[in-house]
Amino acid sequence: MKSQLKKELSNIIGELCNMSDQLYKNPEIGDQEYNSMKLLTEYLEQHNFHIEKNIVDRKTAFKAEFNSGKPGPVIAYLAEYDALPEVGHGCGHNLIGTMSVGAGIILSKLLNEIGGRIVVLGTPAEETNGAKVPMSEKGIFDSIDVAMMVHPSDQSYESGDSLAMDAIQFAYKGKTSHAAASPEKGINALDSVIQLFNGINALREHLPEDVRIHGIISEGGQAANVVPNKAVAQFYVRSKERSCLDEVVAKVINIANGAALMTGATLDILNYELSYDNMKTNQTLSNAFTANLKNISEQPIQSAKMSYGSIDMGNVSQVVPAIHPYISLNKPGLVGHTVEFADQTITADGHQTLAEGVLALAETGYDVLTDPSLFEEIQHEFNKIHQLV
Repeated sequence: MKSQLKKELSNIIGELCNMSDQLYKNPEIGDQEYNSMKLLTEYLEQHNFHIEKNIVDRKTAFKAEFNSGKPGPVIAYLAEYDALPEVGHGCGHNLIGTMSVGAGIILSKLLNEIGGRIVVLGTPAEETNGAKVPMSEKGIFDSIDVAMMVHPSDQSYESGDSLAMDAIQFAYKGKTSHAAASPEKGINALDSVIQLFNGINALREHLPEDVRIHGIISEGGQAANVVPNKAVAQFYVRSKERSCLDEVVAKVINIANGAALMTGATLDILNYELSYDNMKTNQTLSNAFTANLKNISEQPIQSAKMSYGSIDMGNVSQVVPAIHPYISLNKPGLVGHTVEFADQTITADGHQTLAEGVLALAETGYDVLTDPSLFEEIQHEFNKIHQLV
């Protein structure tokens, strides 16, 4: 019956390409993807999906469901559609959203015969404040058996790892004074930030090689002859494992408190974006996807690469078997988060990537729905990794 999926794709591939191109032409940043959400949900509704909007209190998040009414696994395809400021869809989320929608639709055409349910989740703001985090925390995946998405890249890669990440802001408050006439009466908040950076740089020597700490000074004073009474630094702290990240963050916070003690400033610490957990690929599910993509695409598939980025799909992988593979745009060396990357998504190669991604996702969903031994192995692996057995 997989051949039927190809036929179903041929019926809608033109509409899917137009949809992806439209998202490219009208980019919307995280949590402001109102038109993007409307475009995707209206198309799903045309194909008999039941739509819920504003889930997990995110106005541009949605859940679209097709229920066969027959028993079977529940397959979730995750759609991203937020763009980057100034760059547009430099991470290819126009393709990601369209591939997940397309996969859900063509697989739904077979569902009344094979059973199960399909859920397409609209997940806003992956680049900043990823909605997959509250979805993972608030039970959206409790009734879902597997979760899948595929990300465009310069080449195809198997699903692999990502780094857990905390986004931490350190705001120091001091006291203004004339920097030349009465410096002794001031408390220099900027000195605290500088000591924070110095302390973190000294810490780097004693950190595991997978840890990444990088930050900026977002506020540091207004005039050189005024002792700054406020200075703010924002950092991303990342590590391959959440447990290691928590230990590193505790050390960074100690350094931050020490910097305040050194200068006499007061300190306010907050997480300015949601925290992302590390990605734990379900290898059984990943192997099934890779096998399907190999049969579909002429592009070679590389082994999983270690990603030093962070994705909110990591949070999903903590609560349900999940994959996040990469699919080739047929341009090796293409750099993400660039205008060039965005432009590649609307070329003939980009449209070919879209078609191959839709079909590989749908065929993998079909395998899970129709092969009880595969489904059992996926669940067993997840339970073993998460020590549930």
